[in-house]
Amino acid sequence: MYTVVDHQFMSEAIAEAQKALYLSNPNPRVGCVIVKDGQVIGRGFTQKVGSAHAEVQALANAKALGNDPAGSTIYVTLEPCSHTGRTPPCADALMNAKPAKVIVAMSDPNPLVSGKGLEKLRTAGIEVQCGLLESEAQALNRGFISRMTRGLPWVRMKIAASLDGKTALPDGRSQWITGPLARADGHHWRAQACAIVTGVGTVKEDDPTLNVRDVHTERQPWRIIVDSKLETPVSAKILNQLDHSAVIIVCASLDSTDMQQKAKAFTERGIEVIAMANPFGKVDLPKLFAYLATEREMNEIHIEAGFKLNGSLLREHCVDELLLYYAPFLMGEGIGMANISPLNSLDSRQDWQVIDHSLFGPDLRMRLIKK
Repeated sequence: MYTVVDHQFMSEAIAEAQKALYLSNPNPRVGCVIVKDGQVIGRGFTQKVGSAHAEVQALANAKALGNDPAGSTIYVTLEPCSHTGRTPPCADALMNAKPAKVIVAMSDPNPLVSGKGLEKLRTAGIEVQCGLLESEAQALNRGFISRMTRGLPWVRMKIAASLDGKTALPDGRSQWITGPLARADGHHWRAQACAIVTGVGTVKEDDPTLNVRDVHTERQPWRIIVDSKLETPVSAKILNQLDHSAVIIVCASLDSTDMQQKAKAFTERGIEVIAMANPFGKVDLPKLFAYLATEREMNEIHIEAGFKLNGSLLREHCVDELLLYYAPFLMGEGIGMANISPLNSLDSRQDWQVIDHSLFGPDLRMRLIKK
C-alpha cells in the first residue's frame, strides 16, 4: 500500500513533529511535509498553543518559498482537525490547497475529530490514506491519546538509583547519583511534560527548583506539590520564577481556619492552592490526575518525588511509565525507590515491560510501561 518513498517522507514528517516536543502542549505533536515531483516543497510542525498547526505551517512555508501545493502529496502525522478550536480547521486549509493526496500516520483520538477530518478531505475529492508509521506517531503523543481516550494524562515516574535500587543515603543525601549526561536527559523528559509533580517531603529535604535547565525550551512546565497539610516552606526554591512557570499546591482540605491561613500566604504570592481529599485525609491522587487532564488539559505528567509519594502513586495505579536511571555502583544501606508493602504473593505484583534502554555515559536508562 505504501512505497519506500512514502516511508521516507512520513519519516521526515515524524522528524518535524519531534520539533514540537517541548512546544505544543496541550496540543499534540504533529509534523507535516508537502511533496511535489519527488521534492519537499514545504514543511512545518505544531507551534505553541493558539498558533499555527503543522499543516498550516507547512503550507505557509511552501508559499514563502514560492511553491504551489496544488497536485502535491501531503504527509502529516495526525489526522487534520475538522473543527474550529483555538485555530480554524486544518482540513479546510488542506482542501483549499488542492493536493492530489494526503497520507496520514494516525487518526485523531479527539472525539471532535475522530475520522471527520479524513472524511472531509475525501468528500472534497482528495485521495486519503491513513496508517503509515502509525506506532511512531502514537509514541510521540502518548499523553494526548491518553487524555482523549481515558480522561487521564500519561504519568511518567523518573527515578535515579544505584544498582541495588537505592535513591539516597540513609540521611537523605542524593546529589548526585547519576552523571551529567543522565541528568541532562532527565531535563529532556521534564521539558516535554505539561507539569512536574513532587511531594512536600522532597521540597523540604532537597529544596529543588524542578524547572528545565539542561535543554533549551521556550515553555517551562507547571510545578505541582502534593502537600496534604500545606507544610511547604514559603522560602522554597520551587515557589520562585512564577513569571516562567505556575505552581499549584494540592492539599487535602481547606476546611479549618489554620489551613485557610496557610493557603492565603501562598495565594497572595500568586501560588494556586486546591483541596482534593481522599477518605484517609490525604490527597486523592487518582482524582488529581483526572482533574489535571479534564480541567487543565494536561497530556503528560512527570513525577520526581521521594519514595513515599512514589509508593503511593504505584499502589494507587497512577503510573503509566517508569523512567529509571541506574548508576553503576552499589550503595548498600539507603532509601529505596518506592515505599510499597511486601507482596503476599507473586500473583499480586505489578508487571512492567521494558520498551527502551540506553546508556548516558556510565549510567543506564530504562523505560518501562505497564503490561
